[in-house]
Amino acid sequence: MTTNSVMTNPSSETEASRCGPSKVMSMTEAISKYVRDGDLLYLAGFTHLIPFAAAHEIIRQGKKDLVLARATPDLIYDQMIAAGCARKVIFSWAGNPGVGPLRAFRKKVEAGELEIEEYTHFGTVARLMAGAGGLPFFPLKTNTGSDLVKKNPSIKSVVCPYTGREISVVPALNPDVAVIHVQRADATGNGQIWGIVGEQREAAFASKRVILTTEEIVSEDVIRSDPARTLIPGFLVSAVVEEPWGAHPSYAQGYYDRDNQFYLEWEAISKDEARLDEWLREWVFGVKGRREYMSKFESSRVLSLIPKSQYSAPVDYGIYL
Repeated sequence: MTTNSVMTNPSSETEASRCGPSKVMSMTEAISKYVRDGDLLYLAGFTHLIPFAAAHEIIRQGKKDLVLARATPDLIYDQMIAAGCARKVIFSWAGNPGVGPLRAFRKKVEAGELEIEEYTHFGTVARLMAGAGGLPFFPLKTNTGSDLVKKNPSIKSVVCPYTGREISVVPALNPDVAVIHVQRADATGNGQIWGIVGEQREAAFASKRVILTTEEIVSEDVIRSDPARTLIPGFLVSAVVEEPWGAHPSYAQGYYDRDNQFYLEWEAISKDEARLDEWLREWVFGVKGRREYMSKFESSRVLSLIPKSQYSAPVDYGIYL
């Protein structure tokens, strides 16, 4: 879906000569090439731009024994856990936002089939910040007095060399793979985000490999015209996947709204193990990719999620010749 007439797909030959080789590939190829069994995987995004399409391909390819890390593992990890992809979850909050608990997540934990490692929201982001900066740990005050310290042996304390006070620290987090969904990117992986920004940038810099999924691939000229929106630099990116509606049922600011109906439906689906298995068979294993997945929804429902245009005021960056 194109939101601006300037955002045209680039000529691969022109782009390759101007800004390096293209990293564009299919979702199937990107997941097969860069996600391996046993990896520590971080699927980034906060409230919007949650990479559901990538998660579904990971499920389809039967990836196993994954350590899933995320600040807010909502439906995306509930689905992966239900499909048997995960052995451990590193997180700071888990739930179906505004609805209730994550049923598959909770069931696996209570059965002793899923290991968990819990931090605060800031603690999770702080771990990524340490990983991105090449630091062994990150100091923070928010764990002081918290029961998390008793439950999580990875949260430790050190004596501050400046004040002599004891401070809490969390270890660096360096995922094997980060999957990040953005609104637009060029063929070499320079990714732009607007609206709510989560921990995408920190996750990209902390990770060994980065798969960038995007609503659309645009020319380098579009990216260069508004450089302040480029949160993910191309030199970090291993693969670029053009995947419209790749964040559904979450939203992509300016492209489509959050499908609140889906979050309500998931509560009923996930309560019943047989119904959940049926949903995975029909909506994940039963489709070849995101295009086929979206075609299964009523057109009226899809159209109801498309927003009206609301452009920001232009910015004059100036040019100096």
